[in-house]
Amino acid sequence: MDNQIKEIAERLQGLRDVLELSSAEFAQQAGLDQQEYEKAETGENDISVSMLQRISRKFRVSLDELMFGLEPRMSKYFLTRSGKGISIERTKAYKYQSLASGFKGRLADPFLVTVEPSNEPITLNQHSGQEFNLVVKGCLQIRLDEKDLILNPGDSLYFNANLLHGMKALHQEQAQFIAIII
Repeated sequence: MDNQIKEIAERLQGLRDVLELSSAEFAQQAGLDQQEYEKAETGENDISVSMLQRISRKFRVSLDELMFGLEPRMSKYFLTRSGKGISIERTKAYKYQSLASGFKGRLADPFLVTVEPSNEPITLNQHSGQEFNLVVKGCLQIRLDEKDLILNPGDSLYFNANLLHGMKALHQEQAQFIAIII
């Protein structure tokens, strides 16, 4: 996990260097908190997918390039076989597997997210756009603003991603859900 985060941090710094922006200018243009962005660029902390998506949209760089260092090439379709999508572990609790990493110019970012059981409190984040979550395994607690929702396999939630939100696996069992970030 640590190596993957450091590689993402290096790609962020490389993008900023190519754009010839200071970290303050880069963060301001992307609508990010400067200190939060600078922490991300060190590679010492978790880097949220929402931050990467905001940067990718603002600077018109694919999310795959930032997350995985790969440039999408397919324009008609992209097939992801079971268990074969490119993945990244953002934290010990979350693993994101991209389900459309090779499709260029996509309008949404679908992921299979695996959430490991943890006694840590739910970490909340927010980002622009909308999000769809469909639980495929386990039981998931989703905090959406002040409300806690419990989702079981087959349950789904579509929401405004500007709302503070976070997830947690329940019953000390791994949970998986499909997340589509639009």
